[in-house]
Amino acid sequence: MVEWKKLGEVCVSLRKEIIKQGDLKDDGKYPVVNSGITLYGYYDDYNNEANAFTVALRGEYAGFITYMNDNFWAGGLCYPYRSKNESICLTKYMYSYLKNKERYIMDTLVMRGGIPALNKADVDKILIPIPSLSEQSRIISILDTFTSSISNLKQQIEERRKQYEYERDQLLDLEGKEGVEMKKLEEVVSSDCSLSYGIVQPGDDVADGVPVVRPVDLISNYVKLDGLKKTERLISESYKRTILTGNEILFCVRGTTGIMGLATNELKGCNVTRGIVPISFDDEITKMFVYYQLKCFRLQKVIDEKTNGTALKQINIKELRLLNLFF
Repeated sequence: MVEWKKLGEVCVSLRKEIIKQGDLKDDGKYPVVNSGITLYGYYDDYNNEANAFTVALRGEYAGFITYMNDNFWAGGLCYPYRSKNESICLTKYMYSYLKNKERYIMDTLVMRGGIPALNKADVDKILIPIPSLSEQSRIISILDTFTSSISNLKQQIEERRKQYEYERDQLLDLEGKEGVEMKKLEEVVSSDCSLSYGIVQPGDDVADGVPVVRPVDLISNYVKLDGLKKTERLISESYKRTILTGNEILFCVRGTTGIMGLATNELKGCNVTRGIVPISFDDEITKMFVYYQLKCFRLQKVIDEKTNGTALKQINIKELRLLNLFF
Protein backbone atom coordinates (compact mmCIF):
# COMPACT_ATOMS: atom_id res chain seq x y z
CA MET A 1 0.00 0.00 0.00
CA VAL A 2 1.31 3.44 -0.98
CA GLU A 3 0.99 6.21 1.58
CA TRP A 4 0.86 9.86 0.52
CA LYS A 5 2.61 12.51 2.59
CA LYS A 6 3.33 16.20 2.21
CA LEU A 7 6.90 17.07 1.27
CA GLY A 8 7.26 19.13 4.45
CA GLU A 9 6.38 16.07 6.54
CA VAL A 10 9.11 13.82 5.16
CA CYS A 11 11.81 16.36 4.33
CA VAL A 12 13.88 18.82 6.29
CA SER A 13 14.58 22.14 4.57
CA LEU A 14 18.24 22.96 5.04
CA ARG A 15 19.70 26.39 5.71
CA LYS A 16 20.58 28.70 2.85
CA GLU A 17 22.76 31.79 2.72
CA ILE A 18 23.46 34.37 0.05
CA ILE A 19 26.93 34.63 -1.46
CA LYS A 20 27.98 37.86 -3.12
CA GLN A 21 28.91 37.53 -6.78
CA GLY A 22 32.42 38.76 -5.97
CA ASP A 23 32.97 35.86 -3.54
CA LEU A 24 32.50 33.19 -6.21
CA LYS A 25 35.63 31.44 -7.44
CA ASP A 26 36.50 29.70 -10.70
CA ASP A 27 38.61 27.19 -8.78
CA GLY A 28 36.54 26.92 -5.58
CA LYS A 29 36.13 23.57 -3.81
CA TYR A 30 32.33 23.38 -3.77
CA PRO A 31 29.64 24.14 -6.38
CA VAL A 32 27.09 26.84 -5.60
CA VAL A 33 23.42 26.34 -6.47
CA ASN A 34 21.06 29.29 -6.78
CA SER A 35 17.91 30.12 -8.71
CA GLY A 36 18.38 28.96 -12.29
CA ILE A 37 18.97 25.86 -14.36
CA THR A 38 22.71 25.53 -13.76
CA LEU A 39 25.29 25.85 -11.01
CA TYR A 40 26.45 29.43 -11.00
CA GLY A 41 29.91 29.26 -9.49
CA TYR A 42 32.16 27.73 -6.81
CA TYR A 43 33.05 28.56 -3.23
CA ASP A 44 35.63 27.36 -0.68
CA ASP A 45 33.01 26.33 1.90
CA TYR A 46 29.75 24.38 1.86
CA ASN A 47 26.52 24.77 3.85
CA ASN A 48 24.80 21.57 2.68
CA GLU A 49 26.07 18.01 2.57
CA ALA A 50 25.74 15.53 -0.28
CA ASN A 51 22.50 13.77 -1.21
CA ALA A 52 20.12 16.72 -1.27
CA PHE A 53 18.02 18.50 -3.85
CA THR A 54 17.16 22.16 -4.35
CA VAL A 55 14.07 23.93 -5.66
CA ALA A 56 14.73 27.31 -7.33
CA LEU A 57 12.96 30.18 -5.54
CA ARG A 58 13.09 33.21 -7.84
CA GLY A 59 13.76 34.22 -11.42
CA GLU A 60 12.69 32.82 -14.78
CA TYR A 61 13.54 29.27 -13.68
CA ALA A 62 11.70 29.37 -10.37
CA GLY A 63 10.58 25.81 -9.63
CA PHE A 64 13.54 24.12 -11.33
CA ILE A 65 14.83 21.15 -9.32
CA THR A 66 18.49 20.12 -9.01
CA TYR A 67 19.97 17.04 -7.29
CA MET A 68 23.42 17.26 -5.68
CA ASN A 69 25.50 14.12 -5.16
CA ASP A 70 28.31 16.00 -3.40
CA ASN A 71 28.65 18.70 -0.76
CA PHE A 72 27.54 22.10 -2.05
CA TRP A 73 26.60 25.65 -1.11
CA ALA A 74 22.90 26.52 -1.42
CA GLY A 75 22.41 30.19 -2.26
CA GLY A 76 19.63 32.40 -0.97
CA LEU A 77 17.46 31.94 -4.05
CA CYS A 78 16.73 28.23 -3.67
CA TYR A 79 15.26 25.81 -1.14
CA PRO A 80 17.53 22.86 -0.24
CA TYR A 81 15.85 19.63 0.98
CA ARG A 82 16.84 16.25 2.38
CA SER A 83 14.83 13.33 3.78
CA LYS A 84 14.22 13.36 7.53
CA ASN A 85 14.63 9.58 7.65
CA GLU A 86 16.35 7.64 4.84
CA SER A 87 15.04 4.36 6.27
CA ILE A 88 11.51 5.50 5.43
CA CYS A 89 11.86 7.79 2.43
CA LEU A 90 14.92 8.19 0.21
CA THR A 91 15.99 11.71 -0.72
CA LYS A 92 16.80 10.67 -4.27
CA TYR A 93 13.39 9.05 -4.67
CA MET A 94 11.67 12.30 -3.64
CA TYR A 95 13.89 14.25 -6.02
CA SER A 96 12.95 11.88 -8.87
CA TYR A 97 9.24 12.24 -8.13
CA LEU A 98 9.42 16.04 -7.91
CA LYS A 99 11.54 16.27 -11.06
CA ASN A 100 8.72 14.49 -12.86
CA LYS A 101 6.37 17.19 -11.48
CA GLU A 102 8.72 20.05 -12.34
CA ARG A 103 6.64 21.51 -15.18
CA TYR A 104 3.53 21.44 -12.95
CA ILE A 105 5.43 23.29 -10.21
CA MET A 106 6.76 25.91 -12.64
CA ASP A 107 3.41 26.45 -14.36
CA THR A 108 1.04 26.19 -11.38
CA LEU A 109 2.79 27.13 -8.14
CA VAL A 110 5.14 29.87 -9.35
CA MET A 111 3.71 33.38 -8.98
CA ARG A 112 4.55 35.44 -12.08
CA GLY A 113 3.49 38.97 -11.19
CA GLY A 114 6.78 40.81 -11.72
CA ILE A 115 9.77 38.62 -10.81
CA PRO A 116 8.63 34.94 -10.84
CA ALA A 117 8.70 33.54 -7.30
CA LEU A 118 7.83 30.32 -5.49
CA ASN A 119 6.38 30.17 -1.99
CA LYS A 120 8.06 27.59 0.25
CA ALA A 121 4.74 26.82 1.97
CA ASP A 122 3.31 25.71 -1.39
CA VAL A 123 6.33 23.47 -2.03
CA ASP A 124 5.99 21.85 1.40
CA LYS A 125 2.35 20.97 0.65
CA ILE A 126 3.16 18.93 -2.47
CA LEU A 127 1.97 15.36 -1.91
CA ILE A 128 4.55 12.58 -2.39
CA PRO A 129 3.58 8.89 -2.76
CA ILE A 130 5.70 6.83 -0.34
CA PRO A 131 5.97 3.17 -1.43
CA SER A 132 8.10 0.60 0.39
CA LEU A 133 11.81 1.29 0.72
CA SER A 134 12.59 -1.61 -1.64
CA GLU A 135 10.25 -0.16 -4.27
CA GLN A 136 11.86 3.26 -3.90
CA SER A 137 15.29 1.67 -4.39
CA ARG A 138 14.05 -0.24 -7.44
CA ILE A 139 12.67 2.94 -9.03
CA ILE A 140 15.93 4.80 -8.39
CA SER A 141 17.99 1.92 -9.83
CA ILE A 142 15.98 1.92 -13.06
CA LEU A 143 16.12 5.70 -13.40
CA ASP A 144 19.87 5.75 -12.65
CA THR A 145 20.44 3.23 -15.45
CA PHE A 146 18.58 5.41 -17.91
CA THR A 147 20.31 8.51 -16.59
CA SER A 148 23.71 6.90 -17.14
CA SER A 149 22.80 6.02 -20.75
CA ILE A 150 21.51 9.53 -21.33
CA SER A 151 24.68 11.01 -19.81
CA ASN A 152 26.82 9.04 -22.26
CA LEU A 153 24.71 10.27 -25.15
CA LYS A 154 24.84 13.82 -23.82
CA GLN A 155 28.63 13.63 -23.65
CA GLN A 156 28.79 12.59 -27.30
CA ILE A 157 26.34 15.32 -28.25
CA GLU A 158 28.32 17.87 -26.24
CA GLU A 159 31.52 16.95 -28.09
CA ARG A 160 29.74 17.34 -31.43
CA ARG A 161 28.22 20.63 -30.26
CA LYS A 162 31.64 22.04 -29.36
CA GLN A 163 32.98 21.01 -32.74
CA TYR A 164 30.00 22.65 -34.45
CA GLU A 165 30.39 25.88 -32.45
CA TYR A 166 34.08 26.05 -33.26
CA GLU A 167 33.41 25.67 -36.99
CA ARG A 168 30.55 28.19 -36.81
CA ASP A 169 32.66 30.81 -35.03
CA GLN A 170 35.48 30.33 -37.53
CA LEU A 171 33.11 30.81 -40.47
CA LEU A 172 31.59 33.94 -38.90
CA ASP A 173 34.93 35.55 -38.04
CA LEU A 174 34.52 38.13 -40.81
CA GLU A 175 36.34 41.10 -39.30
CA GLY A 176 38.65 42.69 -41.86
CA LYS A 177 37.38 40.54 -44.71
CA GLU A 178 37.04 42.28 -48.08
CA GLY A 179 33.54 43.56 -48.82
CA VAL A 180 32.32 43.03 -45.25
CA GLU A 181 30.88 45.93 -43.25
CA MET A 182 29.49 46.29 -39.75
CA LYS A 183 25.82 47.11 -39.17
CA LYS A 184 23.76 47.50 -36.03
CA LEU A 185 20.90 45.09 -35.42
CA GLU A 186 18.30 47.89 -35.58
CA GLU A 187 19.55 48.72 -39.10
CA VAL A 188 18.91 45.28 -40.60
CA VAL A 189 15.56 44.26 -39.10
CA SER A 190 12.37 44.59 -41.15
CA SER A 191 10.67 47.99 -41.26
CA ASP A 192 7.77 46.77 -39.13
CA CYS A 193 10.00 45.25 -36.43
CA SER A 194 9.89 47.51 -33.37
CA LEU A 195 12.30 45.44 -31.21
CA SER A 196 9.92 45.65 -28.26
CA TYR A 197 9.38 43.87 -24.96
CA GLY A 198 6.42 41.52 -24.69
CA ILE A 199 3.57 41.19 -22.19
CA VAL A 200 4.52 42.28 -18.67
CA GLN A 201 1.79 40.36 -16.82
CA PRO A 202 0.16 37.62 -18.92
CA GLY A 203 -1.96 36.49 -15.96
CA ASP A 204 -3.33 32.99 -15.37
CA ASP A 205 -3.52 30.35 -18.07
CA VAL A 206 -6.72 30.81 -20.11
CA ALA A 207 -8.11 27.80 -21.98
CA ASP A 208 -9.25 29.70 -25.09
CA GLY A 209 -6.69 32.50 -24.84
CA VAL A 210 -3.69 33.51 -26.93
CA PRO A 211 -0.56 31.33 -26.55
CA VAL A 212 2.48 33.20 -25.24
CA VAL A 213 6.15 32.25 -25.47
CA ARG A 214 8.18 32.60 -22.25
CA PRO A 215 11.96 32.29 -21.75
CA VAL A 216 11.40 28.80 -20.29
CA ASP A 217 9.93 27.76 -23.66
CA LEU A 218 13.23 28.44 -25.47
CA ILE A 219 14.52 24.90 -25.03
CA SER A 220 15.29 24.06 -28.66
CA ASN A 221 16.06 25.81 -31.94
CA TYR A 222 12.41 25.90 -32.97
CA VAL A 223 9.60 26.92 -30.61
CA LYS A 224 6.46 24.82 -30.93
CA LEU A 225 2.87 25.73 -30.11
CA ASP A 226 2.28 22.68 -27.94
CA GLY A 227 2.66 23.38 -24.21
CA LEU A 228 2.54 27.19 -24.37
CA LYS A 229 0.53 28.99 -21.68
CA LYS A 230 -2.32 31.22 -22.86
CA THR A 231 -3.28 34.76 -21.91
CA GLU A 232 -6.48 36.77 -22.31
CA ARG A 233 -7.01 38.06 -25.85
CA LEU A 234 -7.47 41.61 -24.60
CA ILE A 235 -4.09 41.44 -22.86
CA SER A 236 -2.42 40.21 -26.05
CA GLU A 237 -4.11 42.95 -28.10
CA SER A 238 -2.64 45.58 -25.79
CA TYR A 239 0.81 44.38 -26.89
CA LYS A 240 0.23 44.39 -30.65
CA ARG A 241 3.86 45.16 -31.45
CA THR A 242 4.94 41.72 -30.26
CA ILE A 243 2.18 39.61 -31.85
CA LEU A 244 4.06 37.04 -33.91
CA THR A 245 3.88 36.41 -37.63
CA GLY A 246 5.55 33.02 -37.15
CA ASN A 247 8.90 33.89 -38.74
CA GLU A 248 10.88 35.63 -36.00
CA ILE A 249 13.97 35.13 -33.90
CA LEU A 250 12.80 35.07 -30.27
CA PHE A 251 15.57 36.61 -28.17
CA CYS A 252 15.64 36.25 -24.36
CA VAL A 253 16.41 39.52 -22.55
CA ARG A 254 15.61 38.40 -18.97
CA GLY A 255 16.96 35.50 -16.95
CA THR A 256 19.37 33.57 -19.16
CA THR A 257 19.98 36.42 -21.59
CA GLY A 258 21.09 35.58 -25.11
CA ILE A 259 19.29 32.26 -25.49
CA MET A 260 17.10 32.17 -28.59
CA GLY A 261 14.52 30.21 -30.48
CA LEU A 262 12.98 30.43 -33.93
CA ALA A 263 9.23 30.92 -34.27
CA THR A 264 7.51 28.42 -36.54
CA ASN A 265 4.55 29.22 -38.80
CA GLU A 266 2.18 27.69 -36.25
CA LEU A 267 3.03 30.53 -33.84
CA LYS A 268 1.39 33.14 -36.11
CA GLY A 269 -0.94 35.23 -33.92
CA CYS A 270 0.77 34.20 -30.67
CA ASN A 271 2.55 36.65 -28.38
CA VAL A 272 5.56 36.74 -26.03
CA THR A 273 6.19 37.74 -22.42
CA ARG A 274 8.32 40.60 -21.08
CA GLY A 275 11.43 38.42 -21.18
CA ILE A 276 11.45 37.98 -24.96
CA VAL A 277 12.00 40.37 -27.88
CA PRO A 278 10.79 39.16 -31.31
CA ILE A 279 13.17 40.03 -34.16
CA SER A 280 11.95 39.87 -37.77
CA PHE A 281 13.61 40.38 -41.15
CA ASP A 282 12.56 40.89 -44.76
CA ASP A 283 14.00 37.58 -45.94
CA GLU A 284 14.91 34.16 -44.59
CA ILE A 285 18.61 34.36 -45.50
CA THR A 286 19.14 37.55 -43.47
CA LYS A 287 17.21 36.08 -40.54
CA MET A 288 19.31 32.93 -40.37
CA PHE A 289 22.57 34.80 -40.95
CA VAL A 290 21.77 37.09 -38.00
CA TYR A 291 20.59 34.12 -35.91
CA TYR A 292 23.91 32.31 -36.30
CA GLN A 293 25.87 35.49 -35.58
CA LEU A 294 23.88 36.14 -32.39
CA LYS A 295 24.74 32.63 -31.20
CA CYS A 296 28.46 32.89 -31.91
CA PHE A 297 31.03 33.46 -29.16
CA ARG A 298 31.81 37.06 -30.18
CA LEU A 299 28.27 38.35 -29.68
CA GLN A 300 27.39 36.08 -26.78
CA LYS A 301 30.37 37.61 -24.95
CA VAL A 302 29.05 41.11 -25.69
CA ILE A 303 25.55 40.11 -24.55
CA ASP A 304 26.98 38.74 -21.31
CA GLU A 305 28.95 41.94 -20.71
CA LYS A 306 25.84 44.08 -21.29
CA THR A 307 23.70 41.95 -18.96
CA ASN A 308 23.10 43.38 -15.50
CA GLY A 309 21.28 42.38 -12.31
CA THR A 310 21.68 39.61 -9.72
CA ALA A 311 18.31 38.16 -8.66
CA LEU A 312 17.04 38.67 -12.21
CA LYS A 313 19.59 39.25 -14.95
CA GLN A 314 18.52 41.27 -17.97
CA ILE A 315 19.88 43.18 -20.94
CA ASN A 316 18.49 46.59 -21.84
CA ILE A 317 16.69 46.65 -25.18
CA LYS A 318 18.84 49.63 -26.21
CA GLU A 319 21.93 47.42 -25.97
CA LEU A 320 20.18 44.81 -28.11
CA ARG A 321 19.42 47.36 -30.81
CA LEU A 322 23.08 48.40 -30.98
CA LEU A 323 24.64 44.95 -31.35
CA ASN A 324 27.12 45.00 -34.24
CA LEU A 325 26.71 42.43 -37.03
CA PHE A 326 28.79 41.59 -40.09
CA PHE A 327 27.27 41.98 -43.58
